[in-house]
Amino acid sequence: MDITSIILSGVGLLLGFGIAYFAGNRLAAAKIAEAEQRSKSIIDDAEAEAKQIKKEKLIEVKDEWYKKKQEYEAEVNSKRSKLQNQEKQLKQREDAVEGKLELITKKEKSVQQLERDINKKQESIKAKYDEAERVLAEQTTRLERITGMSKEDAKKYLVENMVNEAKGDAAIIIKEIRDEAKANAQKEAQKIIVQAIQRSASDHCIETTVSVVNLESEEMKGRIIGREGRNIRAFESATGVDLIIDDTPEAIMISGFDPFRREVARIALERLMHDGRIHPARIEEVVNKVTKELEEEMVRTGENAIMELGIHNIHPELVRHIGKMKYRSSYGQNLLAHSIETAYVGGIMAVELGMDVQLTKRACLLHDIGKIVDKNIEGPHALLGMELAKKYKENHVVCNAIGAHHEDIEMETTIAVLVQSADAISGARPGARRESLESYIKRLEKLEEIGMSYNGVQKTFAIQAGRDVRVIVEPEKVDDLTADQLANDIAKRIEDEMEYPGQIKVTVIRERRSMAIAK
Repeated sequence: MDITSIILSGVGLLLGFGIAYFAGNRLAAAKIAEAEQRSKSIIDDAEAEAKQIKKEKLIEVKDEWYKKKQEYEAEVNSKRSKLQNQEKQLKQREDAVEGKLELITKKEKSVQQLERDINKKQESIKAKYDEAERVLAEQTTRLERITGMSKEDAKKYLVENMVNEAKGDAAIIIKEIRDEAKANAQKEAQKIIVQAIQRSASDHCIETTVSVVNLESEEMKGRIIGREGRNIRAFESATGVDLIIDDTPEAIMISGFDPFRREVARIALERLMHDGRIHPARIEEVVNKVTKELEEEMVRTGENAIMELGIHNIHPELVRHIGKMKYRSSYGQNLLAHSIETAYVGGIMAVELGMDVQLTKRACLLHDIGKIVDKNIEGPHALLGMELAKKYKENHVVCNAIGAHHEDIEMETTIAVLVQSADAISGARPGARRESLESYIKRLEKLEEIGMSYNGVQKTFAIQAGRDVRVIVEPEKVDDLTADQLANDIAKRIEDEMEYPGQIKVTVIRERRSMAIAK
């Protein structure tokens, strides 16, 4: 390449650079002008928008200021109104206080005047009181001189009169209350009890301490006694009873306080006589066999009793105890028969009163179960029976009724009251129980003695086997009201001092006879 070409190339390059430089400057200037124009437009728009925003904010601020001004003015007006009302109320109160103050001032003046009048009256009253005391002392002295009685004697006389008058008034009130209560309760009670007694008729036997066994011949007595008495000793040892062999023809008596043992002995003796083989080994064998049979019979008897009463779910041990009651007696009354009768009576009363019949019958049947408990265990039979029932998971109501039927514990339910009532009804039924002649006579004498211990009583008679006491009073010493009170006093004393089955009725009789003879 020659120099010319190189120079031309360099000049071309310079020209190209120059042209490009001038073209770029012109383009940049155009862009700068355009940018300036755009920025000016943006600034104008921003200023316009700012003015608009400023205008809107000014309007909002003015509105807010106006609202605040209105609220403030309303609050100020409200407070001003309240202050005005309070001022009015205070003004009214001030006026009222001033009025009251004026009234109090007037009343104080009136009270002061009243105090002055009262003081004058007190002085006058004191003078009159002193005069009255003086006159009373003179009259008292004069009365003592006229009547011949001292002041203390007169007081005593007046007090006695007042006491007698108060007793008379009290007796009238008591009689009215009692008559009213009887009128409401007696008819219904009589109806329930009479129905219960009438519907529970049953057979009862009176147990004794002696059983009699008839013999086929007198020769049998010798065989029962045995050689040197070995047979009779073996028999008495096995049964726990006494054999009484005396001159009674063709009869042997079995003596013992335990009816179960007496029954075992009676049946065993009859079987031995029928079998003919009477010796110690055979006696022991027969007694054991009869004892086992009677124990099974006890269970069947207990089952029959609960079936007869319609009672279910009784523990087998309690069933056995119920059957054992057949061989126990209370005041000469068979215990099982008494318990069944009590259950019937209690059940009937429960029906009439709308109470639980099953629980009532159950409690009545088991109420004397404690009398079967081992004699070595000490305590009242009611509480022993309650513990026995608890042991075999009886209902709490039944347990309480058993324990409370002699009031050894507190009664918690009305069923306990029914059991106690049914027990008393069964025991009080004529002929149900028997007592010894000696205790019977002592009881009658005690009843008559209690009746005769009161003033104004002329005669006392215990009748109807001691279940009715008739008290005849002197009409001059005892009036009608006092007679009514006397009957209650005697009945209360009998309850406190005596023990007896059933109830005792006390009747006070006051009779006045006036007689004149025409000639």
